[in-house]
Amino acid sequence: MHLLSEKNKVVQIDIDSIYPNPAQPRRVFNEEELMALSRSIRTSGLLQPITVRKVRNGYELVAGERRLRACKLAGLPTVSCIICDCTPETSAMLAMTENLQRQDLQIFEEAEGIRRLIEEWNVTQEEAALRLGKSQSTIANKLRLLHLSEEQRARITEAGLTERHARALLRIPDDIQRGKTLEEIIEHQLNVQQTDALIERMLSGKKKPKSKHVFIVKDVRVFLNTINHAIETMKLSGINAQTLKSENDEYIECVVRIPKSEATAGGRKPA
Repeated sequence: MHLLSEKNKVVQIDIDSIYPNPAQPRRVFNEEELMALSRSIRTSGLLQPITVRKVRNGYELVAGERRLRACKLAGLPTVSCIICDCTPETSAMLAMTENLQRQDLQIFEEAEGIRRLIEEWNVTQEEAALRLGKSQSTIANKLRLLHLSEEQRARITEAGLTERHARALLRIPDDIQRGKTLEEIIEHQLNVQQTDALIERMLSGKKKPKSKHVFIVKDVRVFLNTINHAIETMKLSGINAQTLKSENDEYIECVVRIPKSEATAGGRKPA
């Protein structure tokens, strides 16, 4: 049952007669947030009507998909709507623009939405940036994300990586290597700084530096044996080296004596 009035007025429309907008860029909706919104709607009603346009078999959603989904979860038979008189093209642009202005839009949904808007408007990146209230460089960076494969985008989304992770991966030109690097980032849970460092090493041909292990020996006998071994080696070379060891209550003293004439002669006795 419809309680229709003139356009641009709030009316009640059967919820089952409202269809999603095919231009909706959002594909992922937070279930917890939707449930919280549906509970609020059950308690206080829908405070902000959704916007629809008349189509052949009912109504097409223009703006307010989260609210419409929450109303369905709340079990409402009808929903408050504003009917706008717009073309399918205008409806698509309004749907995409509304979602692009939301901060929680998933990064690849946002990039895809921007691309579609540019195509719908038939404008340059600079003109799209002006209409969306963003800088041209921001628009360009977001569109570059679409160079990642569908599989890579899905993995980035599943792993909860950020846009900066995704942009760092774009520095790798080879798609196969990029995929392997992505898996390494996910496996080791690398942050953005670590990801940048990993890719920098990869592009410069450097391997990850190996950690240096320092072995600390506390048994002084090991050092004394090393000295003894050095003395024996010098004797075998013809150097008459000697070691004198003494010990008292405070310290152990070890003195190595090498004849100066033999030391300067490289171990050879003068002719």
